[in-house]
Amino acid sequence: MVRGRFAPSPSGRMHLGNLFCALLSFLSVKSRGGDWILRIEDLDTARCRPDYARQVEEDLRWLGLAWDQGGSAGGPDAPYFQSRRTAFYEEALGRLREMGLVYPCFCTRAQLHTASAPHREDGLTVYPGTCRGFSPEDIAAREAAGRKGALRLRVPEKSITFTDGHLGEVTEYLPTDCGDFLLRRSDGLFAYQLAVVVDDAAMGVTEVVRGADLLTSTPRQLLLYELLGLPAPEFFHFPLLLSPDGRRLSKRDGDLGLAALREKDSPEEVIGKLAYLAGQNPTAAPRTPGELIEHFRWDTVPRQDIPLPPGLF
Repeated sequence: MVRGRFAPSPSGRMHLGNLFCALLSFLSVKSRGGDWILRIEDLDTARCRPDYARQVEEDLRWLGLAWDQGGSAGGPDAPYFQSRRTAFYEEALGRLREMGLVYPCFCTRAQLHTASAPHREDGLTVYPGTCRGFSPEDIAAREAAGRKGALRLRVPEKSITFTDGHLGEVTEYLPTDCGDFLLRRSDGLFAYQLAVVVDDAAMGVTEVVRGADLLTSTPRQLLLYELLGLPAPEFFHFPLLLSPDGRRLSKRDGDLGLAALREKDSPEEVIGKLAYLAGQNPTAAPRTPGELIEHFRWDTVPRQDIPLPPGLF
């Protein structure tokens, strides 16, 4: 069974970038006759709000993007809210601990982002392994002083290579391109990398469609799939929508949020314009999601980031 998912974080009203992801993931899985899951990634309960989660569902309904299971409606793999799935993450973390692959990290945010920290060519910081070699006595001394460590995965000296369904072959050498990465934060919140792997496997997800800004997360997740003995999905990463001045879209861009769009456009107009940007509509003419499914093709989706044409929205 082909199964895809849309997994928004309810920390604000959805913007065009979120809608672009929702449409592409919906069309990709529906063009293959599969099911589309709605999962709410509300791990960070301090930032995520139930009213935003409810708004996600209402906005998807308004757009005509109907999910087959998940969200507040539930389904066979419930719960579909990450804040209610911590027991699954604890179990996976325990298995990694038993393998001797987990260690506490006491580095502060400032220490992690110093100028001397190793950086990739794209500017991302790579954890330098500061706490990797701490002895049990070192760890006990820090904990006795009241310091609570985050938990990191000890990555092996190996490369991960995968073929992205849209962007082609990607290779990362884990020690220098990735570094030991977080599994659980010092405040007790589970990290995205572990939670998304556990949930996608538990929900039978076979394809993951998401923005190219998450491309570097994929080798880490593939490593976790391998270590936990879980089947990995196929990945499709698409380019990001940019504001007309070249900025990445965010939930702070109120004029490009769905609240503002709903005041001036119909659902069909929003879908038609997004489909045009995705290479699935020859013009920006109004369309429904159902009208786009049959002709969906990944090879017509752009591979470079897409600046929004002035006046399109």
